[in-house]
Amino acid sequence: MGSYSYPVESRHPGWPAKLGGLRVAAGVVSVRPVRLRDAGEWSRIRLRDRDHLEQWEPTGIGPWPDRNAFWSWPSQWAALRGLARRGQCLPFTITVDGKFAGQITVGNVIRASLRSAWIGYWVSSDIVRGGVATAAVALVTDHAFEASGLHRLEATVRPENNASIRVLTKAGYRQEGLFERYLDVAGAWRDHLCFAVTKEEIGDGLVSRLVALGRADLL
Repeated sequence: MGSYSYPVESRHPGWPAKLGGLRVAAGVVSVRPVRLRDAGEWSRIRLRDRDHLEQWEPTGIGPWPDRNAFWSWPSQWAALRGLARRGQCLPFTITVDGKFAGQITVGNVIRASLRSAWIGYWVSSDIVRGGVATAAVALVTDHAFEASGLHRLEATVRPENNASIRVLTKAGYRQEGLFERYLDVAGAWRDHLCFAVTKEEIGDGLVSRLVALGRADLL
């Protein structure tokens, strides 16, 4: 299952943690907590990749250049870290060969008898077909079910987003249904497909599944 570090505390089990690595076509994929010093690469990639990202992400307040400027990261990082410390999310940075390559977050964590959350991610446009997002989803899903004690994860994606649908299906998620007019994306209410997976479905884990299918190699 790779080399994992699980500093677990009662208020926020499973975060912070470092997960990885998995070798895929694009390089070695690992996952670590978001850092304040991610600001430069985070902003550079998101400003460059506006056309690649904006059409799939929820509509934000203010123009894209302002929301993704270098100086906007500290407040976002602080908010994510605060939620993580309260046990409400697991915010991670995706790296490829040690370099910043995107983000993956487990959010809206609900415990008690539900133990459910959503998972969302984005990766740099120059590695979208390199297996990076699929590897990151597998790493974080296994971690959420084991160290974080969750039972179900779901992901929503626009029906037109074929790349993200491939990521989820390759990682081992199944399609459950259609949420009509679910999210305000790119200025309009958009339908989204719902994908999900539960702990009982993953067997030895999604990472092991990718390795068995020849889509990734454990280091």
